[in-house]
Amino acid sequence: MTSAFAVAVLVAGGIYLVLQRDLLRVILGFVLLGHAANLVLLAAGGTDRRQPPFISAVGDPSGIADPLPQAFVLTAIVIAFAITVYLITLAGAPAKDDGSDDDATDGDRDAVGIPADAVSRADPTEGAGESADDDPRGPDVADTGRGGAGAP
Repeated sequence: MTSAFAVAVLVAGGIYLVLQRDLLRVILGFVLLGHAANLVLLAAGGTDRRQPPFISAVGDPSGIADPLPQAFVLTAIVIAFAITVYLITLAGAPAKDDGSDDDATDGDRDAVGIPADAVSRADPTEGAGESADDDPRGPDVADTGRGGAGAP
């Protein structure tokens, strides 16, 4: 009953902190939720109703607590610590700000490998097809598209 109350308090505090706007409080909320999950796993092992595993000299295995939930909790503590350190590092890392207002197009250009000044120099008609000057029949044929200047 005591562990259930402790889990309820940890879950309530964790949910309250996760719903806050500050990033550090959200991280601490996830830490509290992780502790609540660890406490549930530990309570499921039956350590309060049974003797500690591998320490007692009792020959009856039904009186010994299950060591598997304790191993799960130790693993979960290590993983939760690593994730907490990673989240705190992300929260403390400064955002990359290069001073420009157009971050999306700069990132798209960089991903493709196009230099920033190449977009402003580009001719919109370049590569769209042949111009009238390139037509061997002359400009009159290319402009009308009907076979010459006097053709009906």
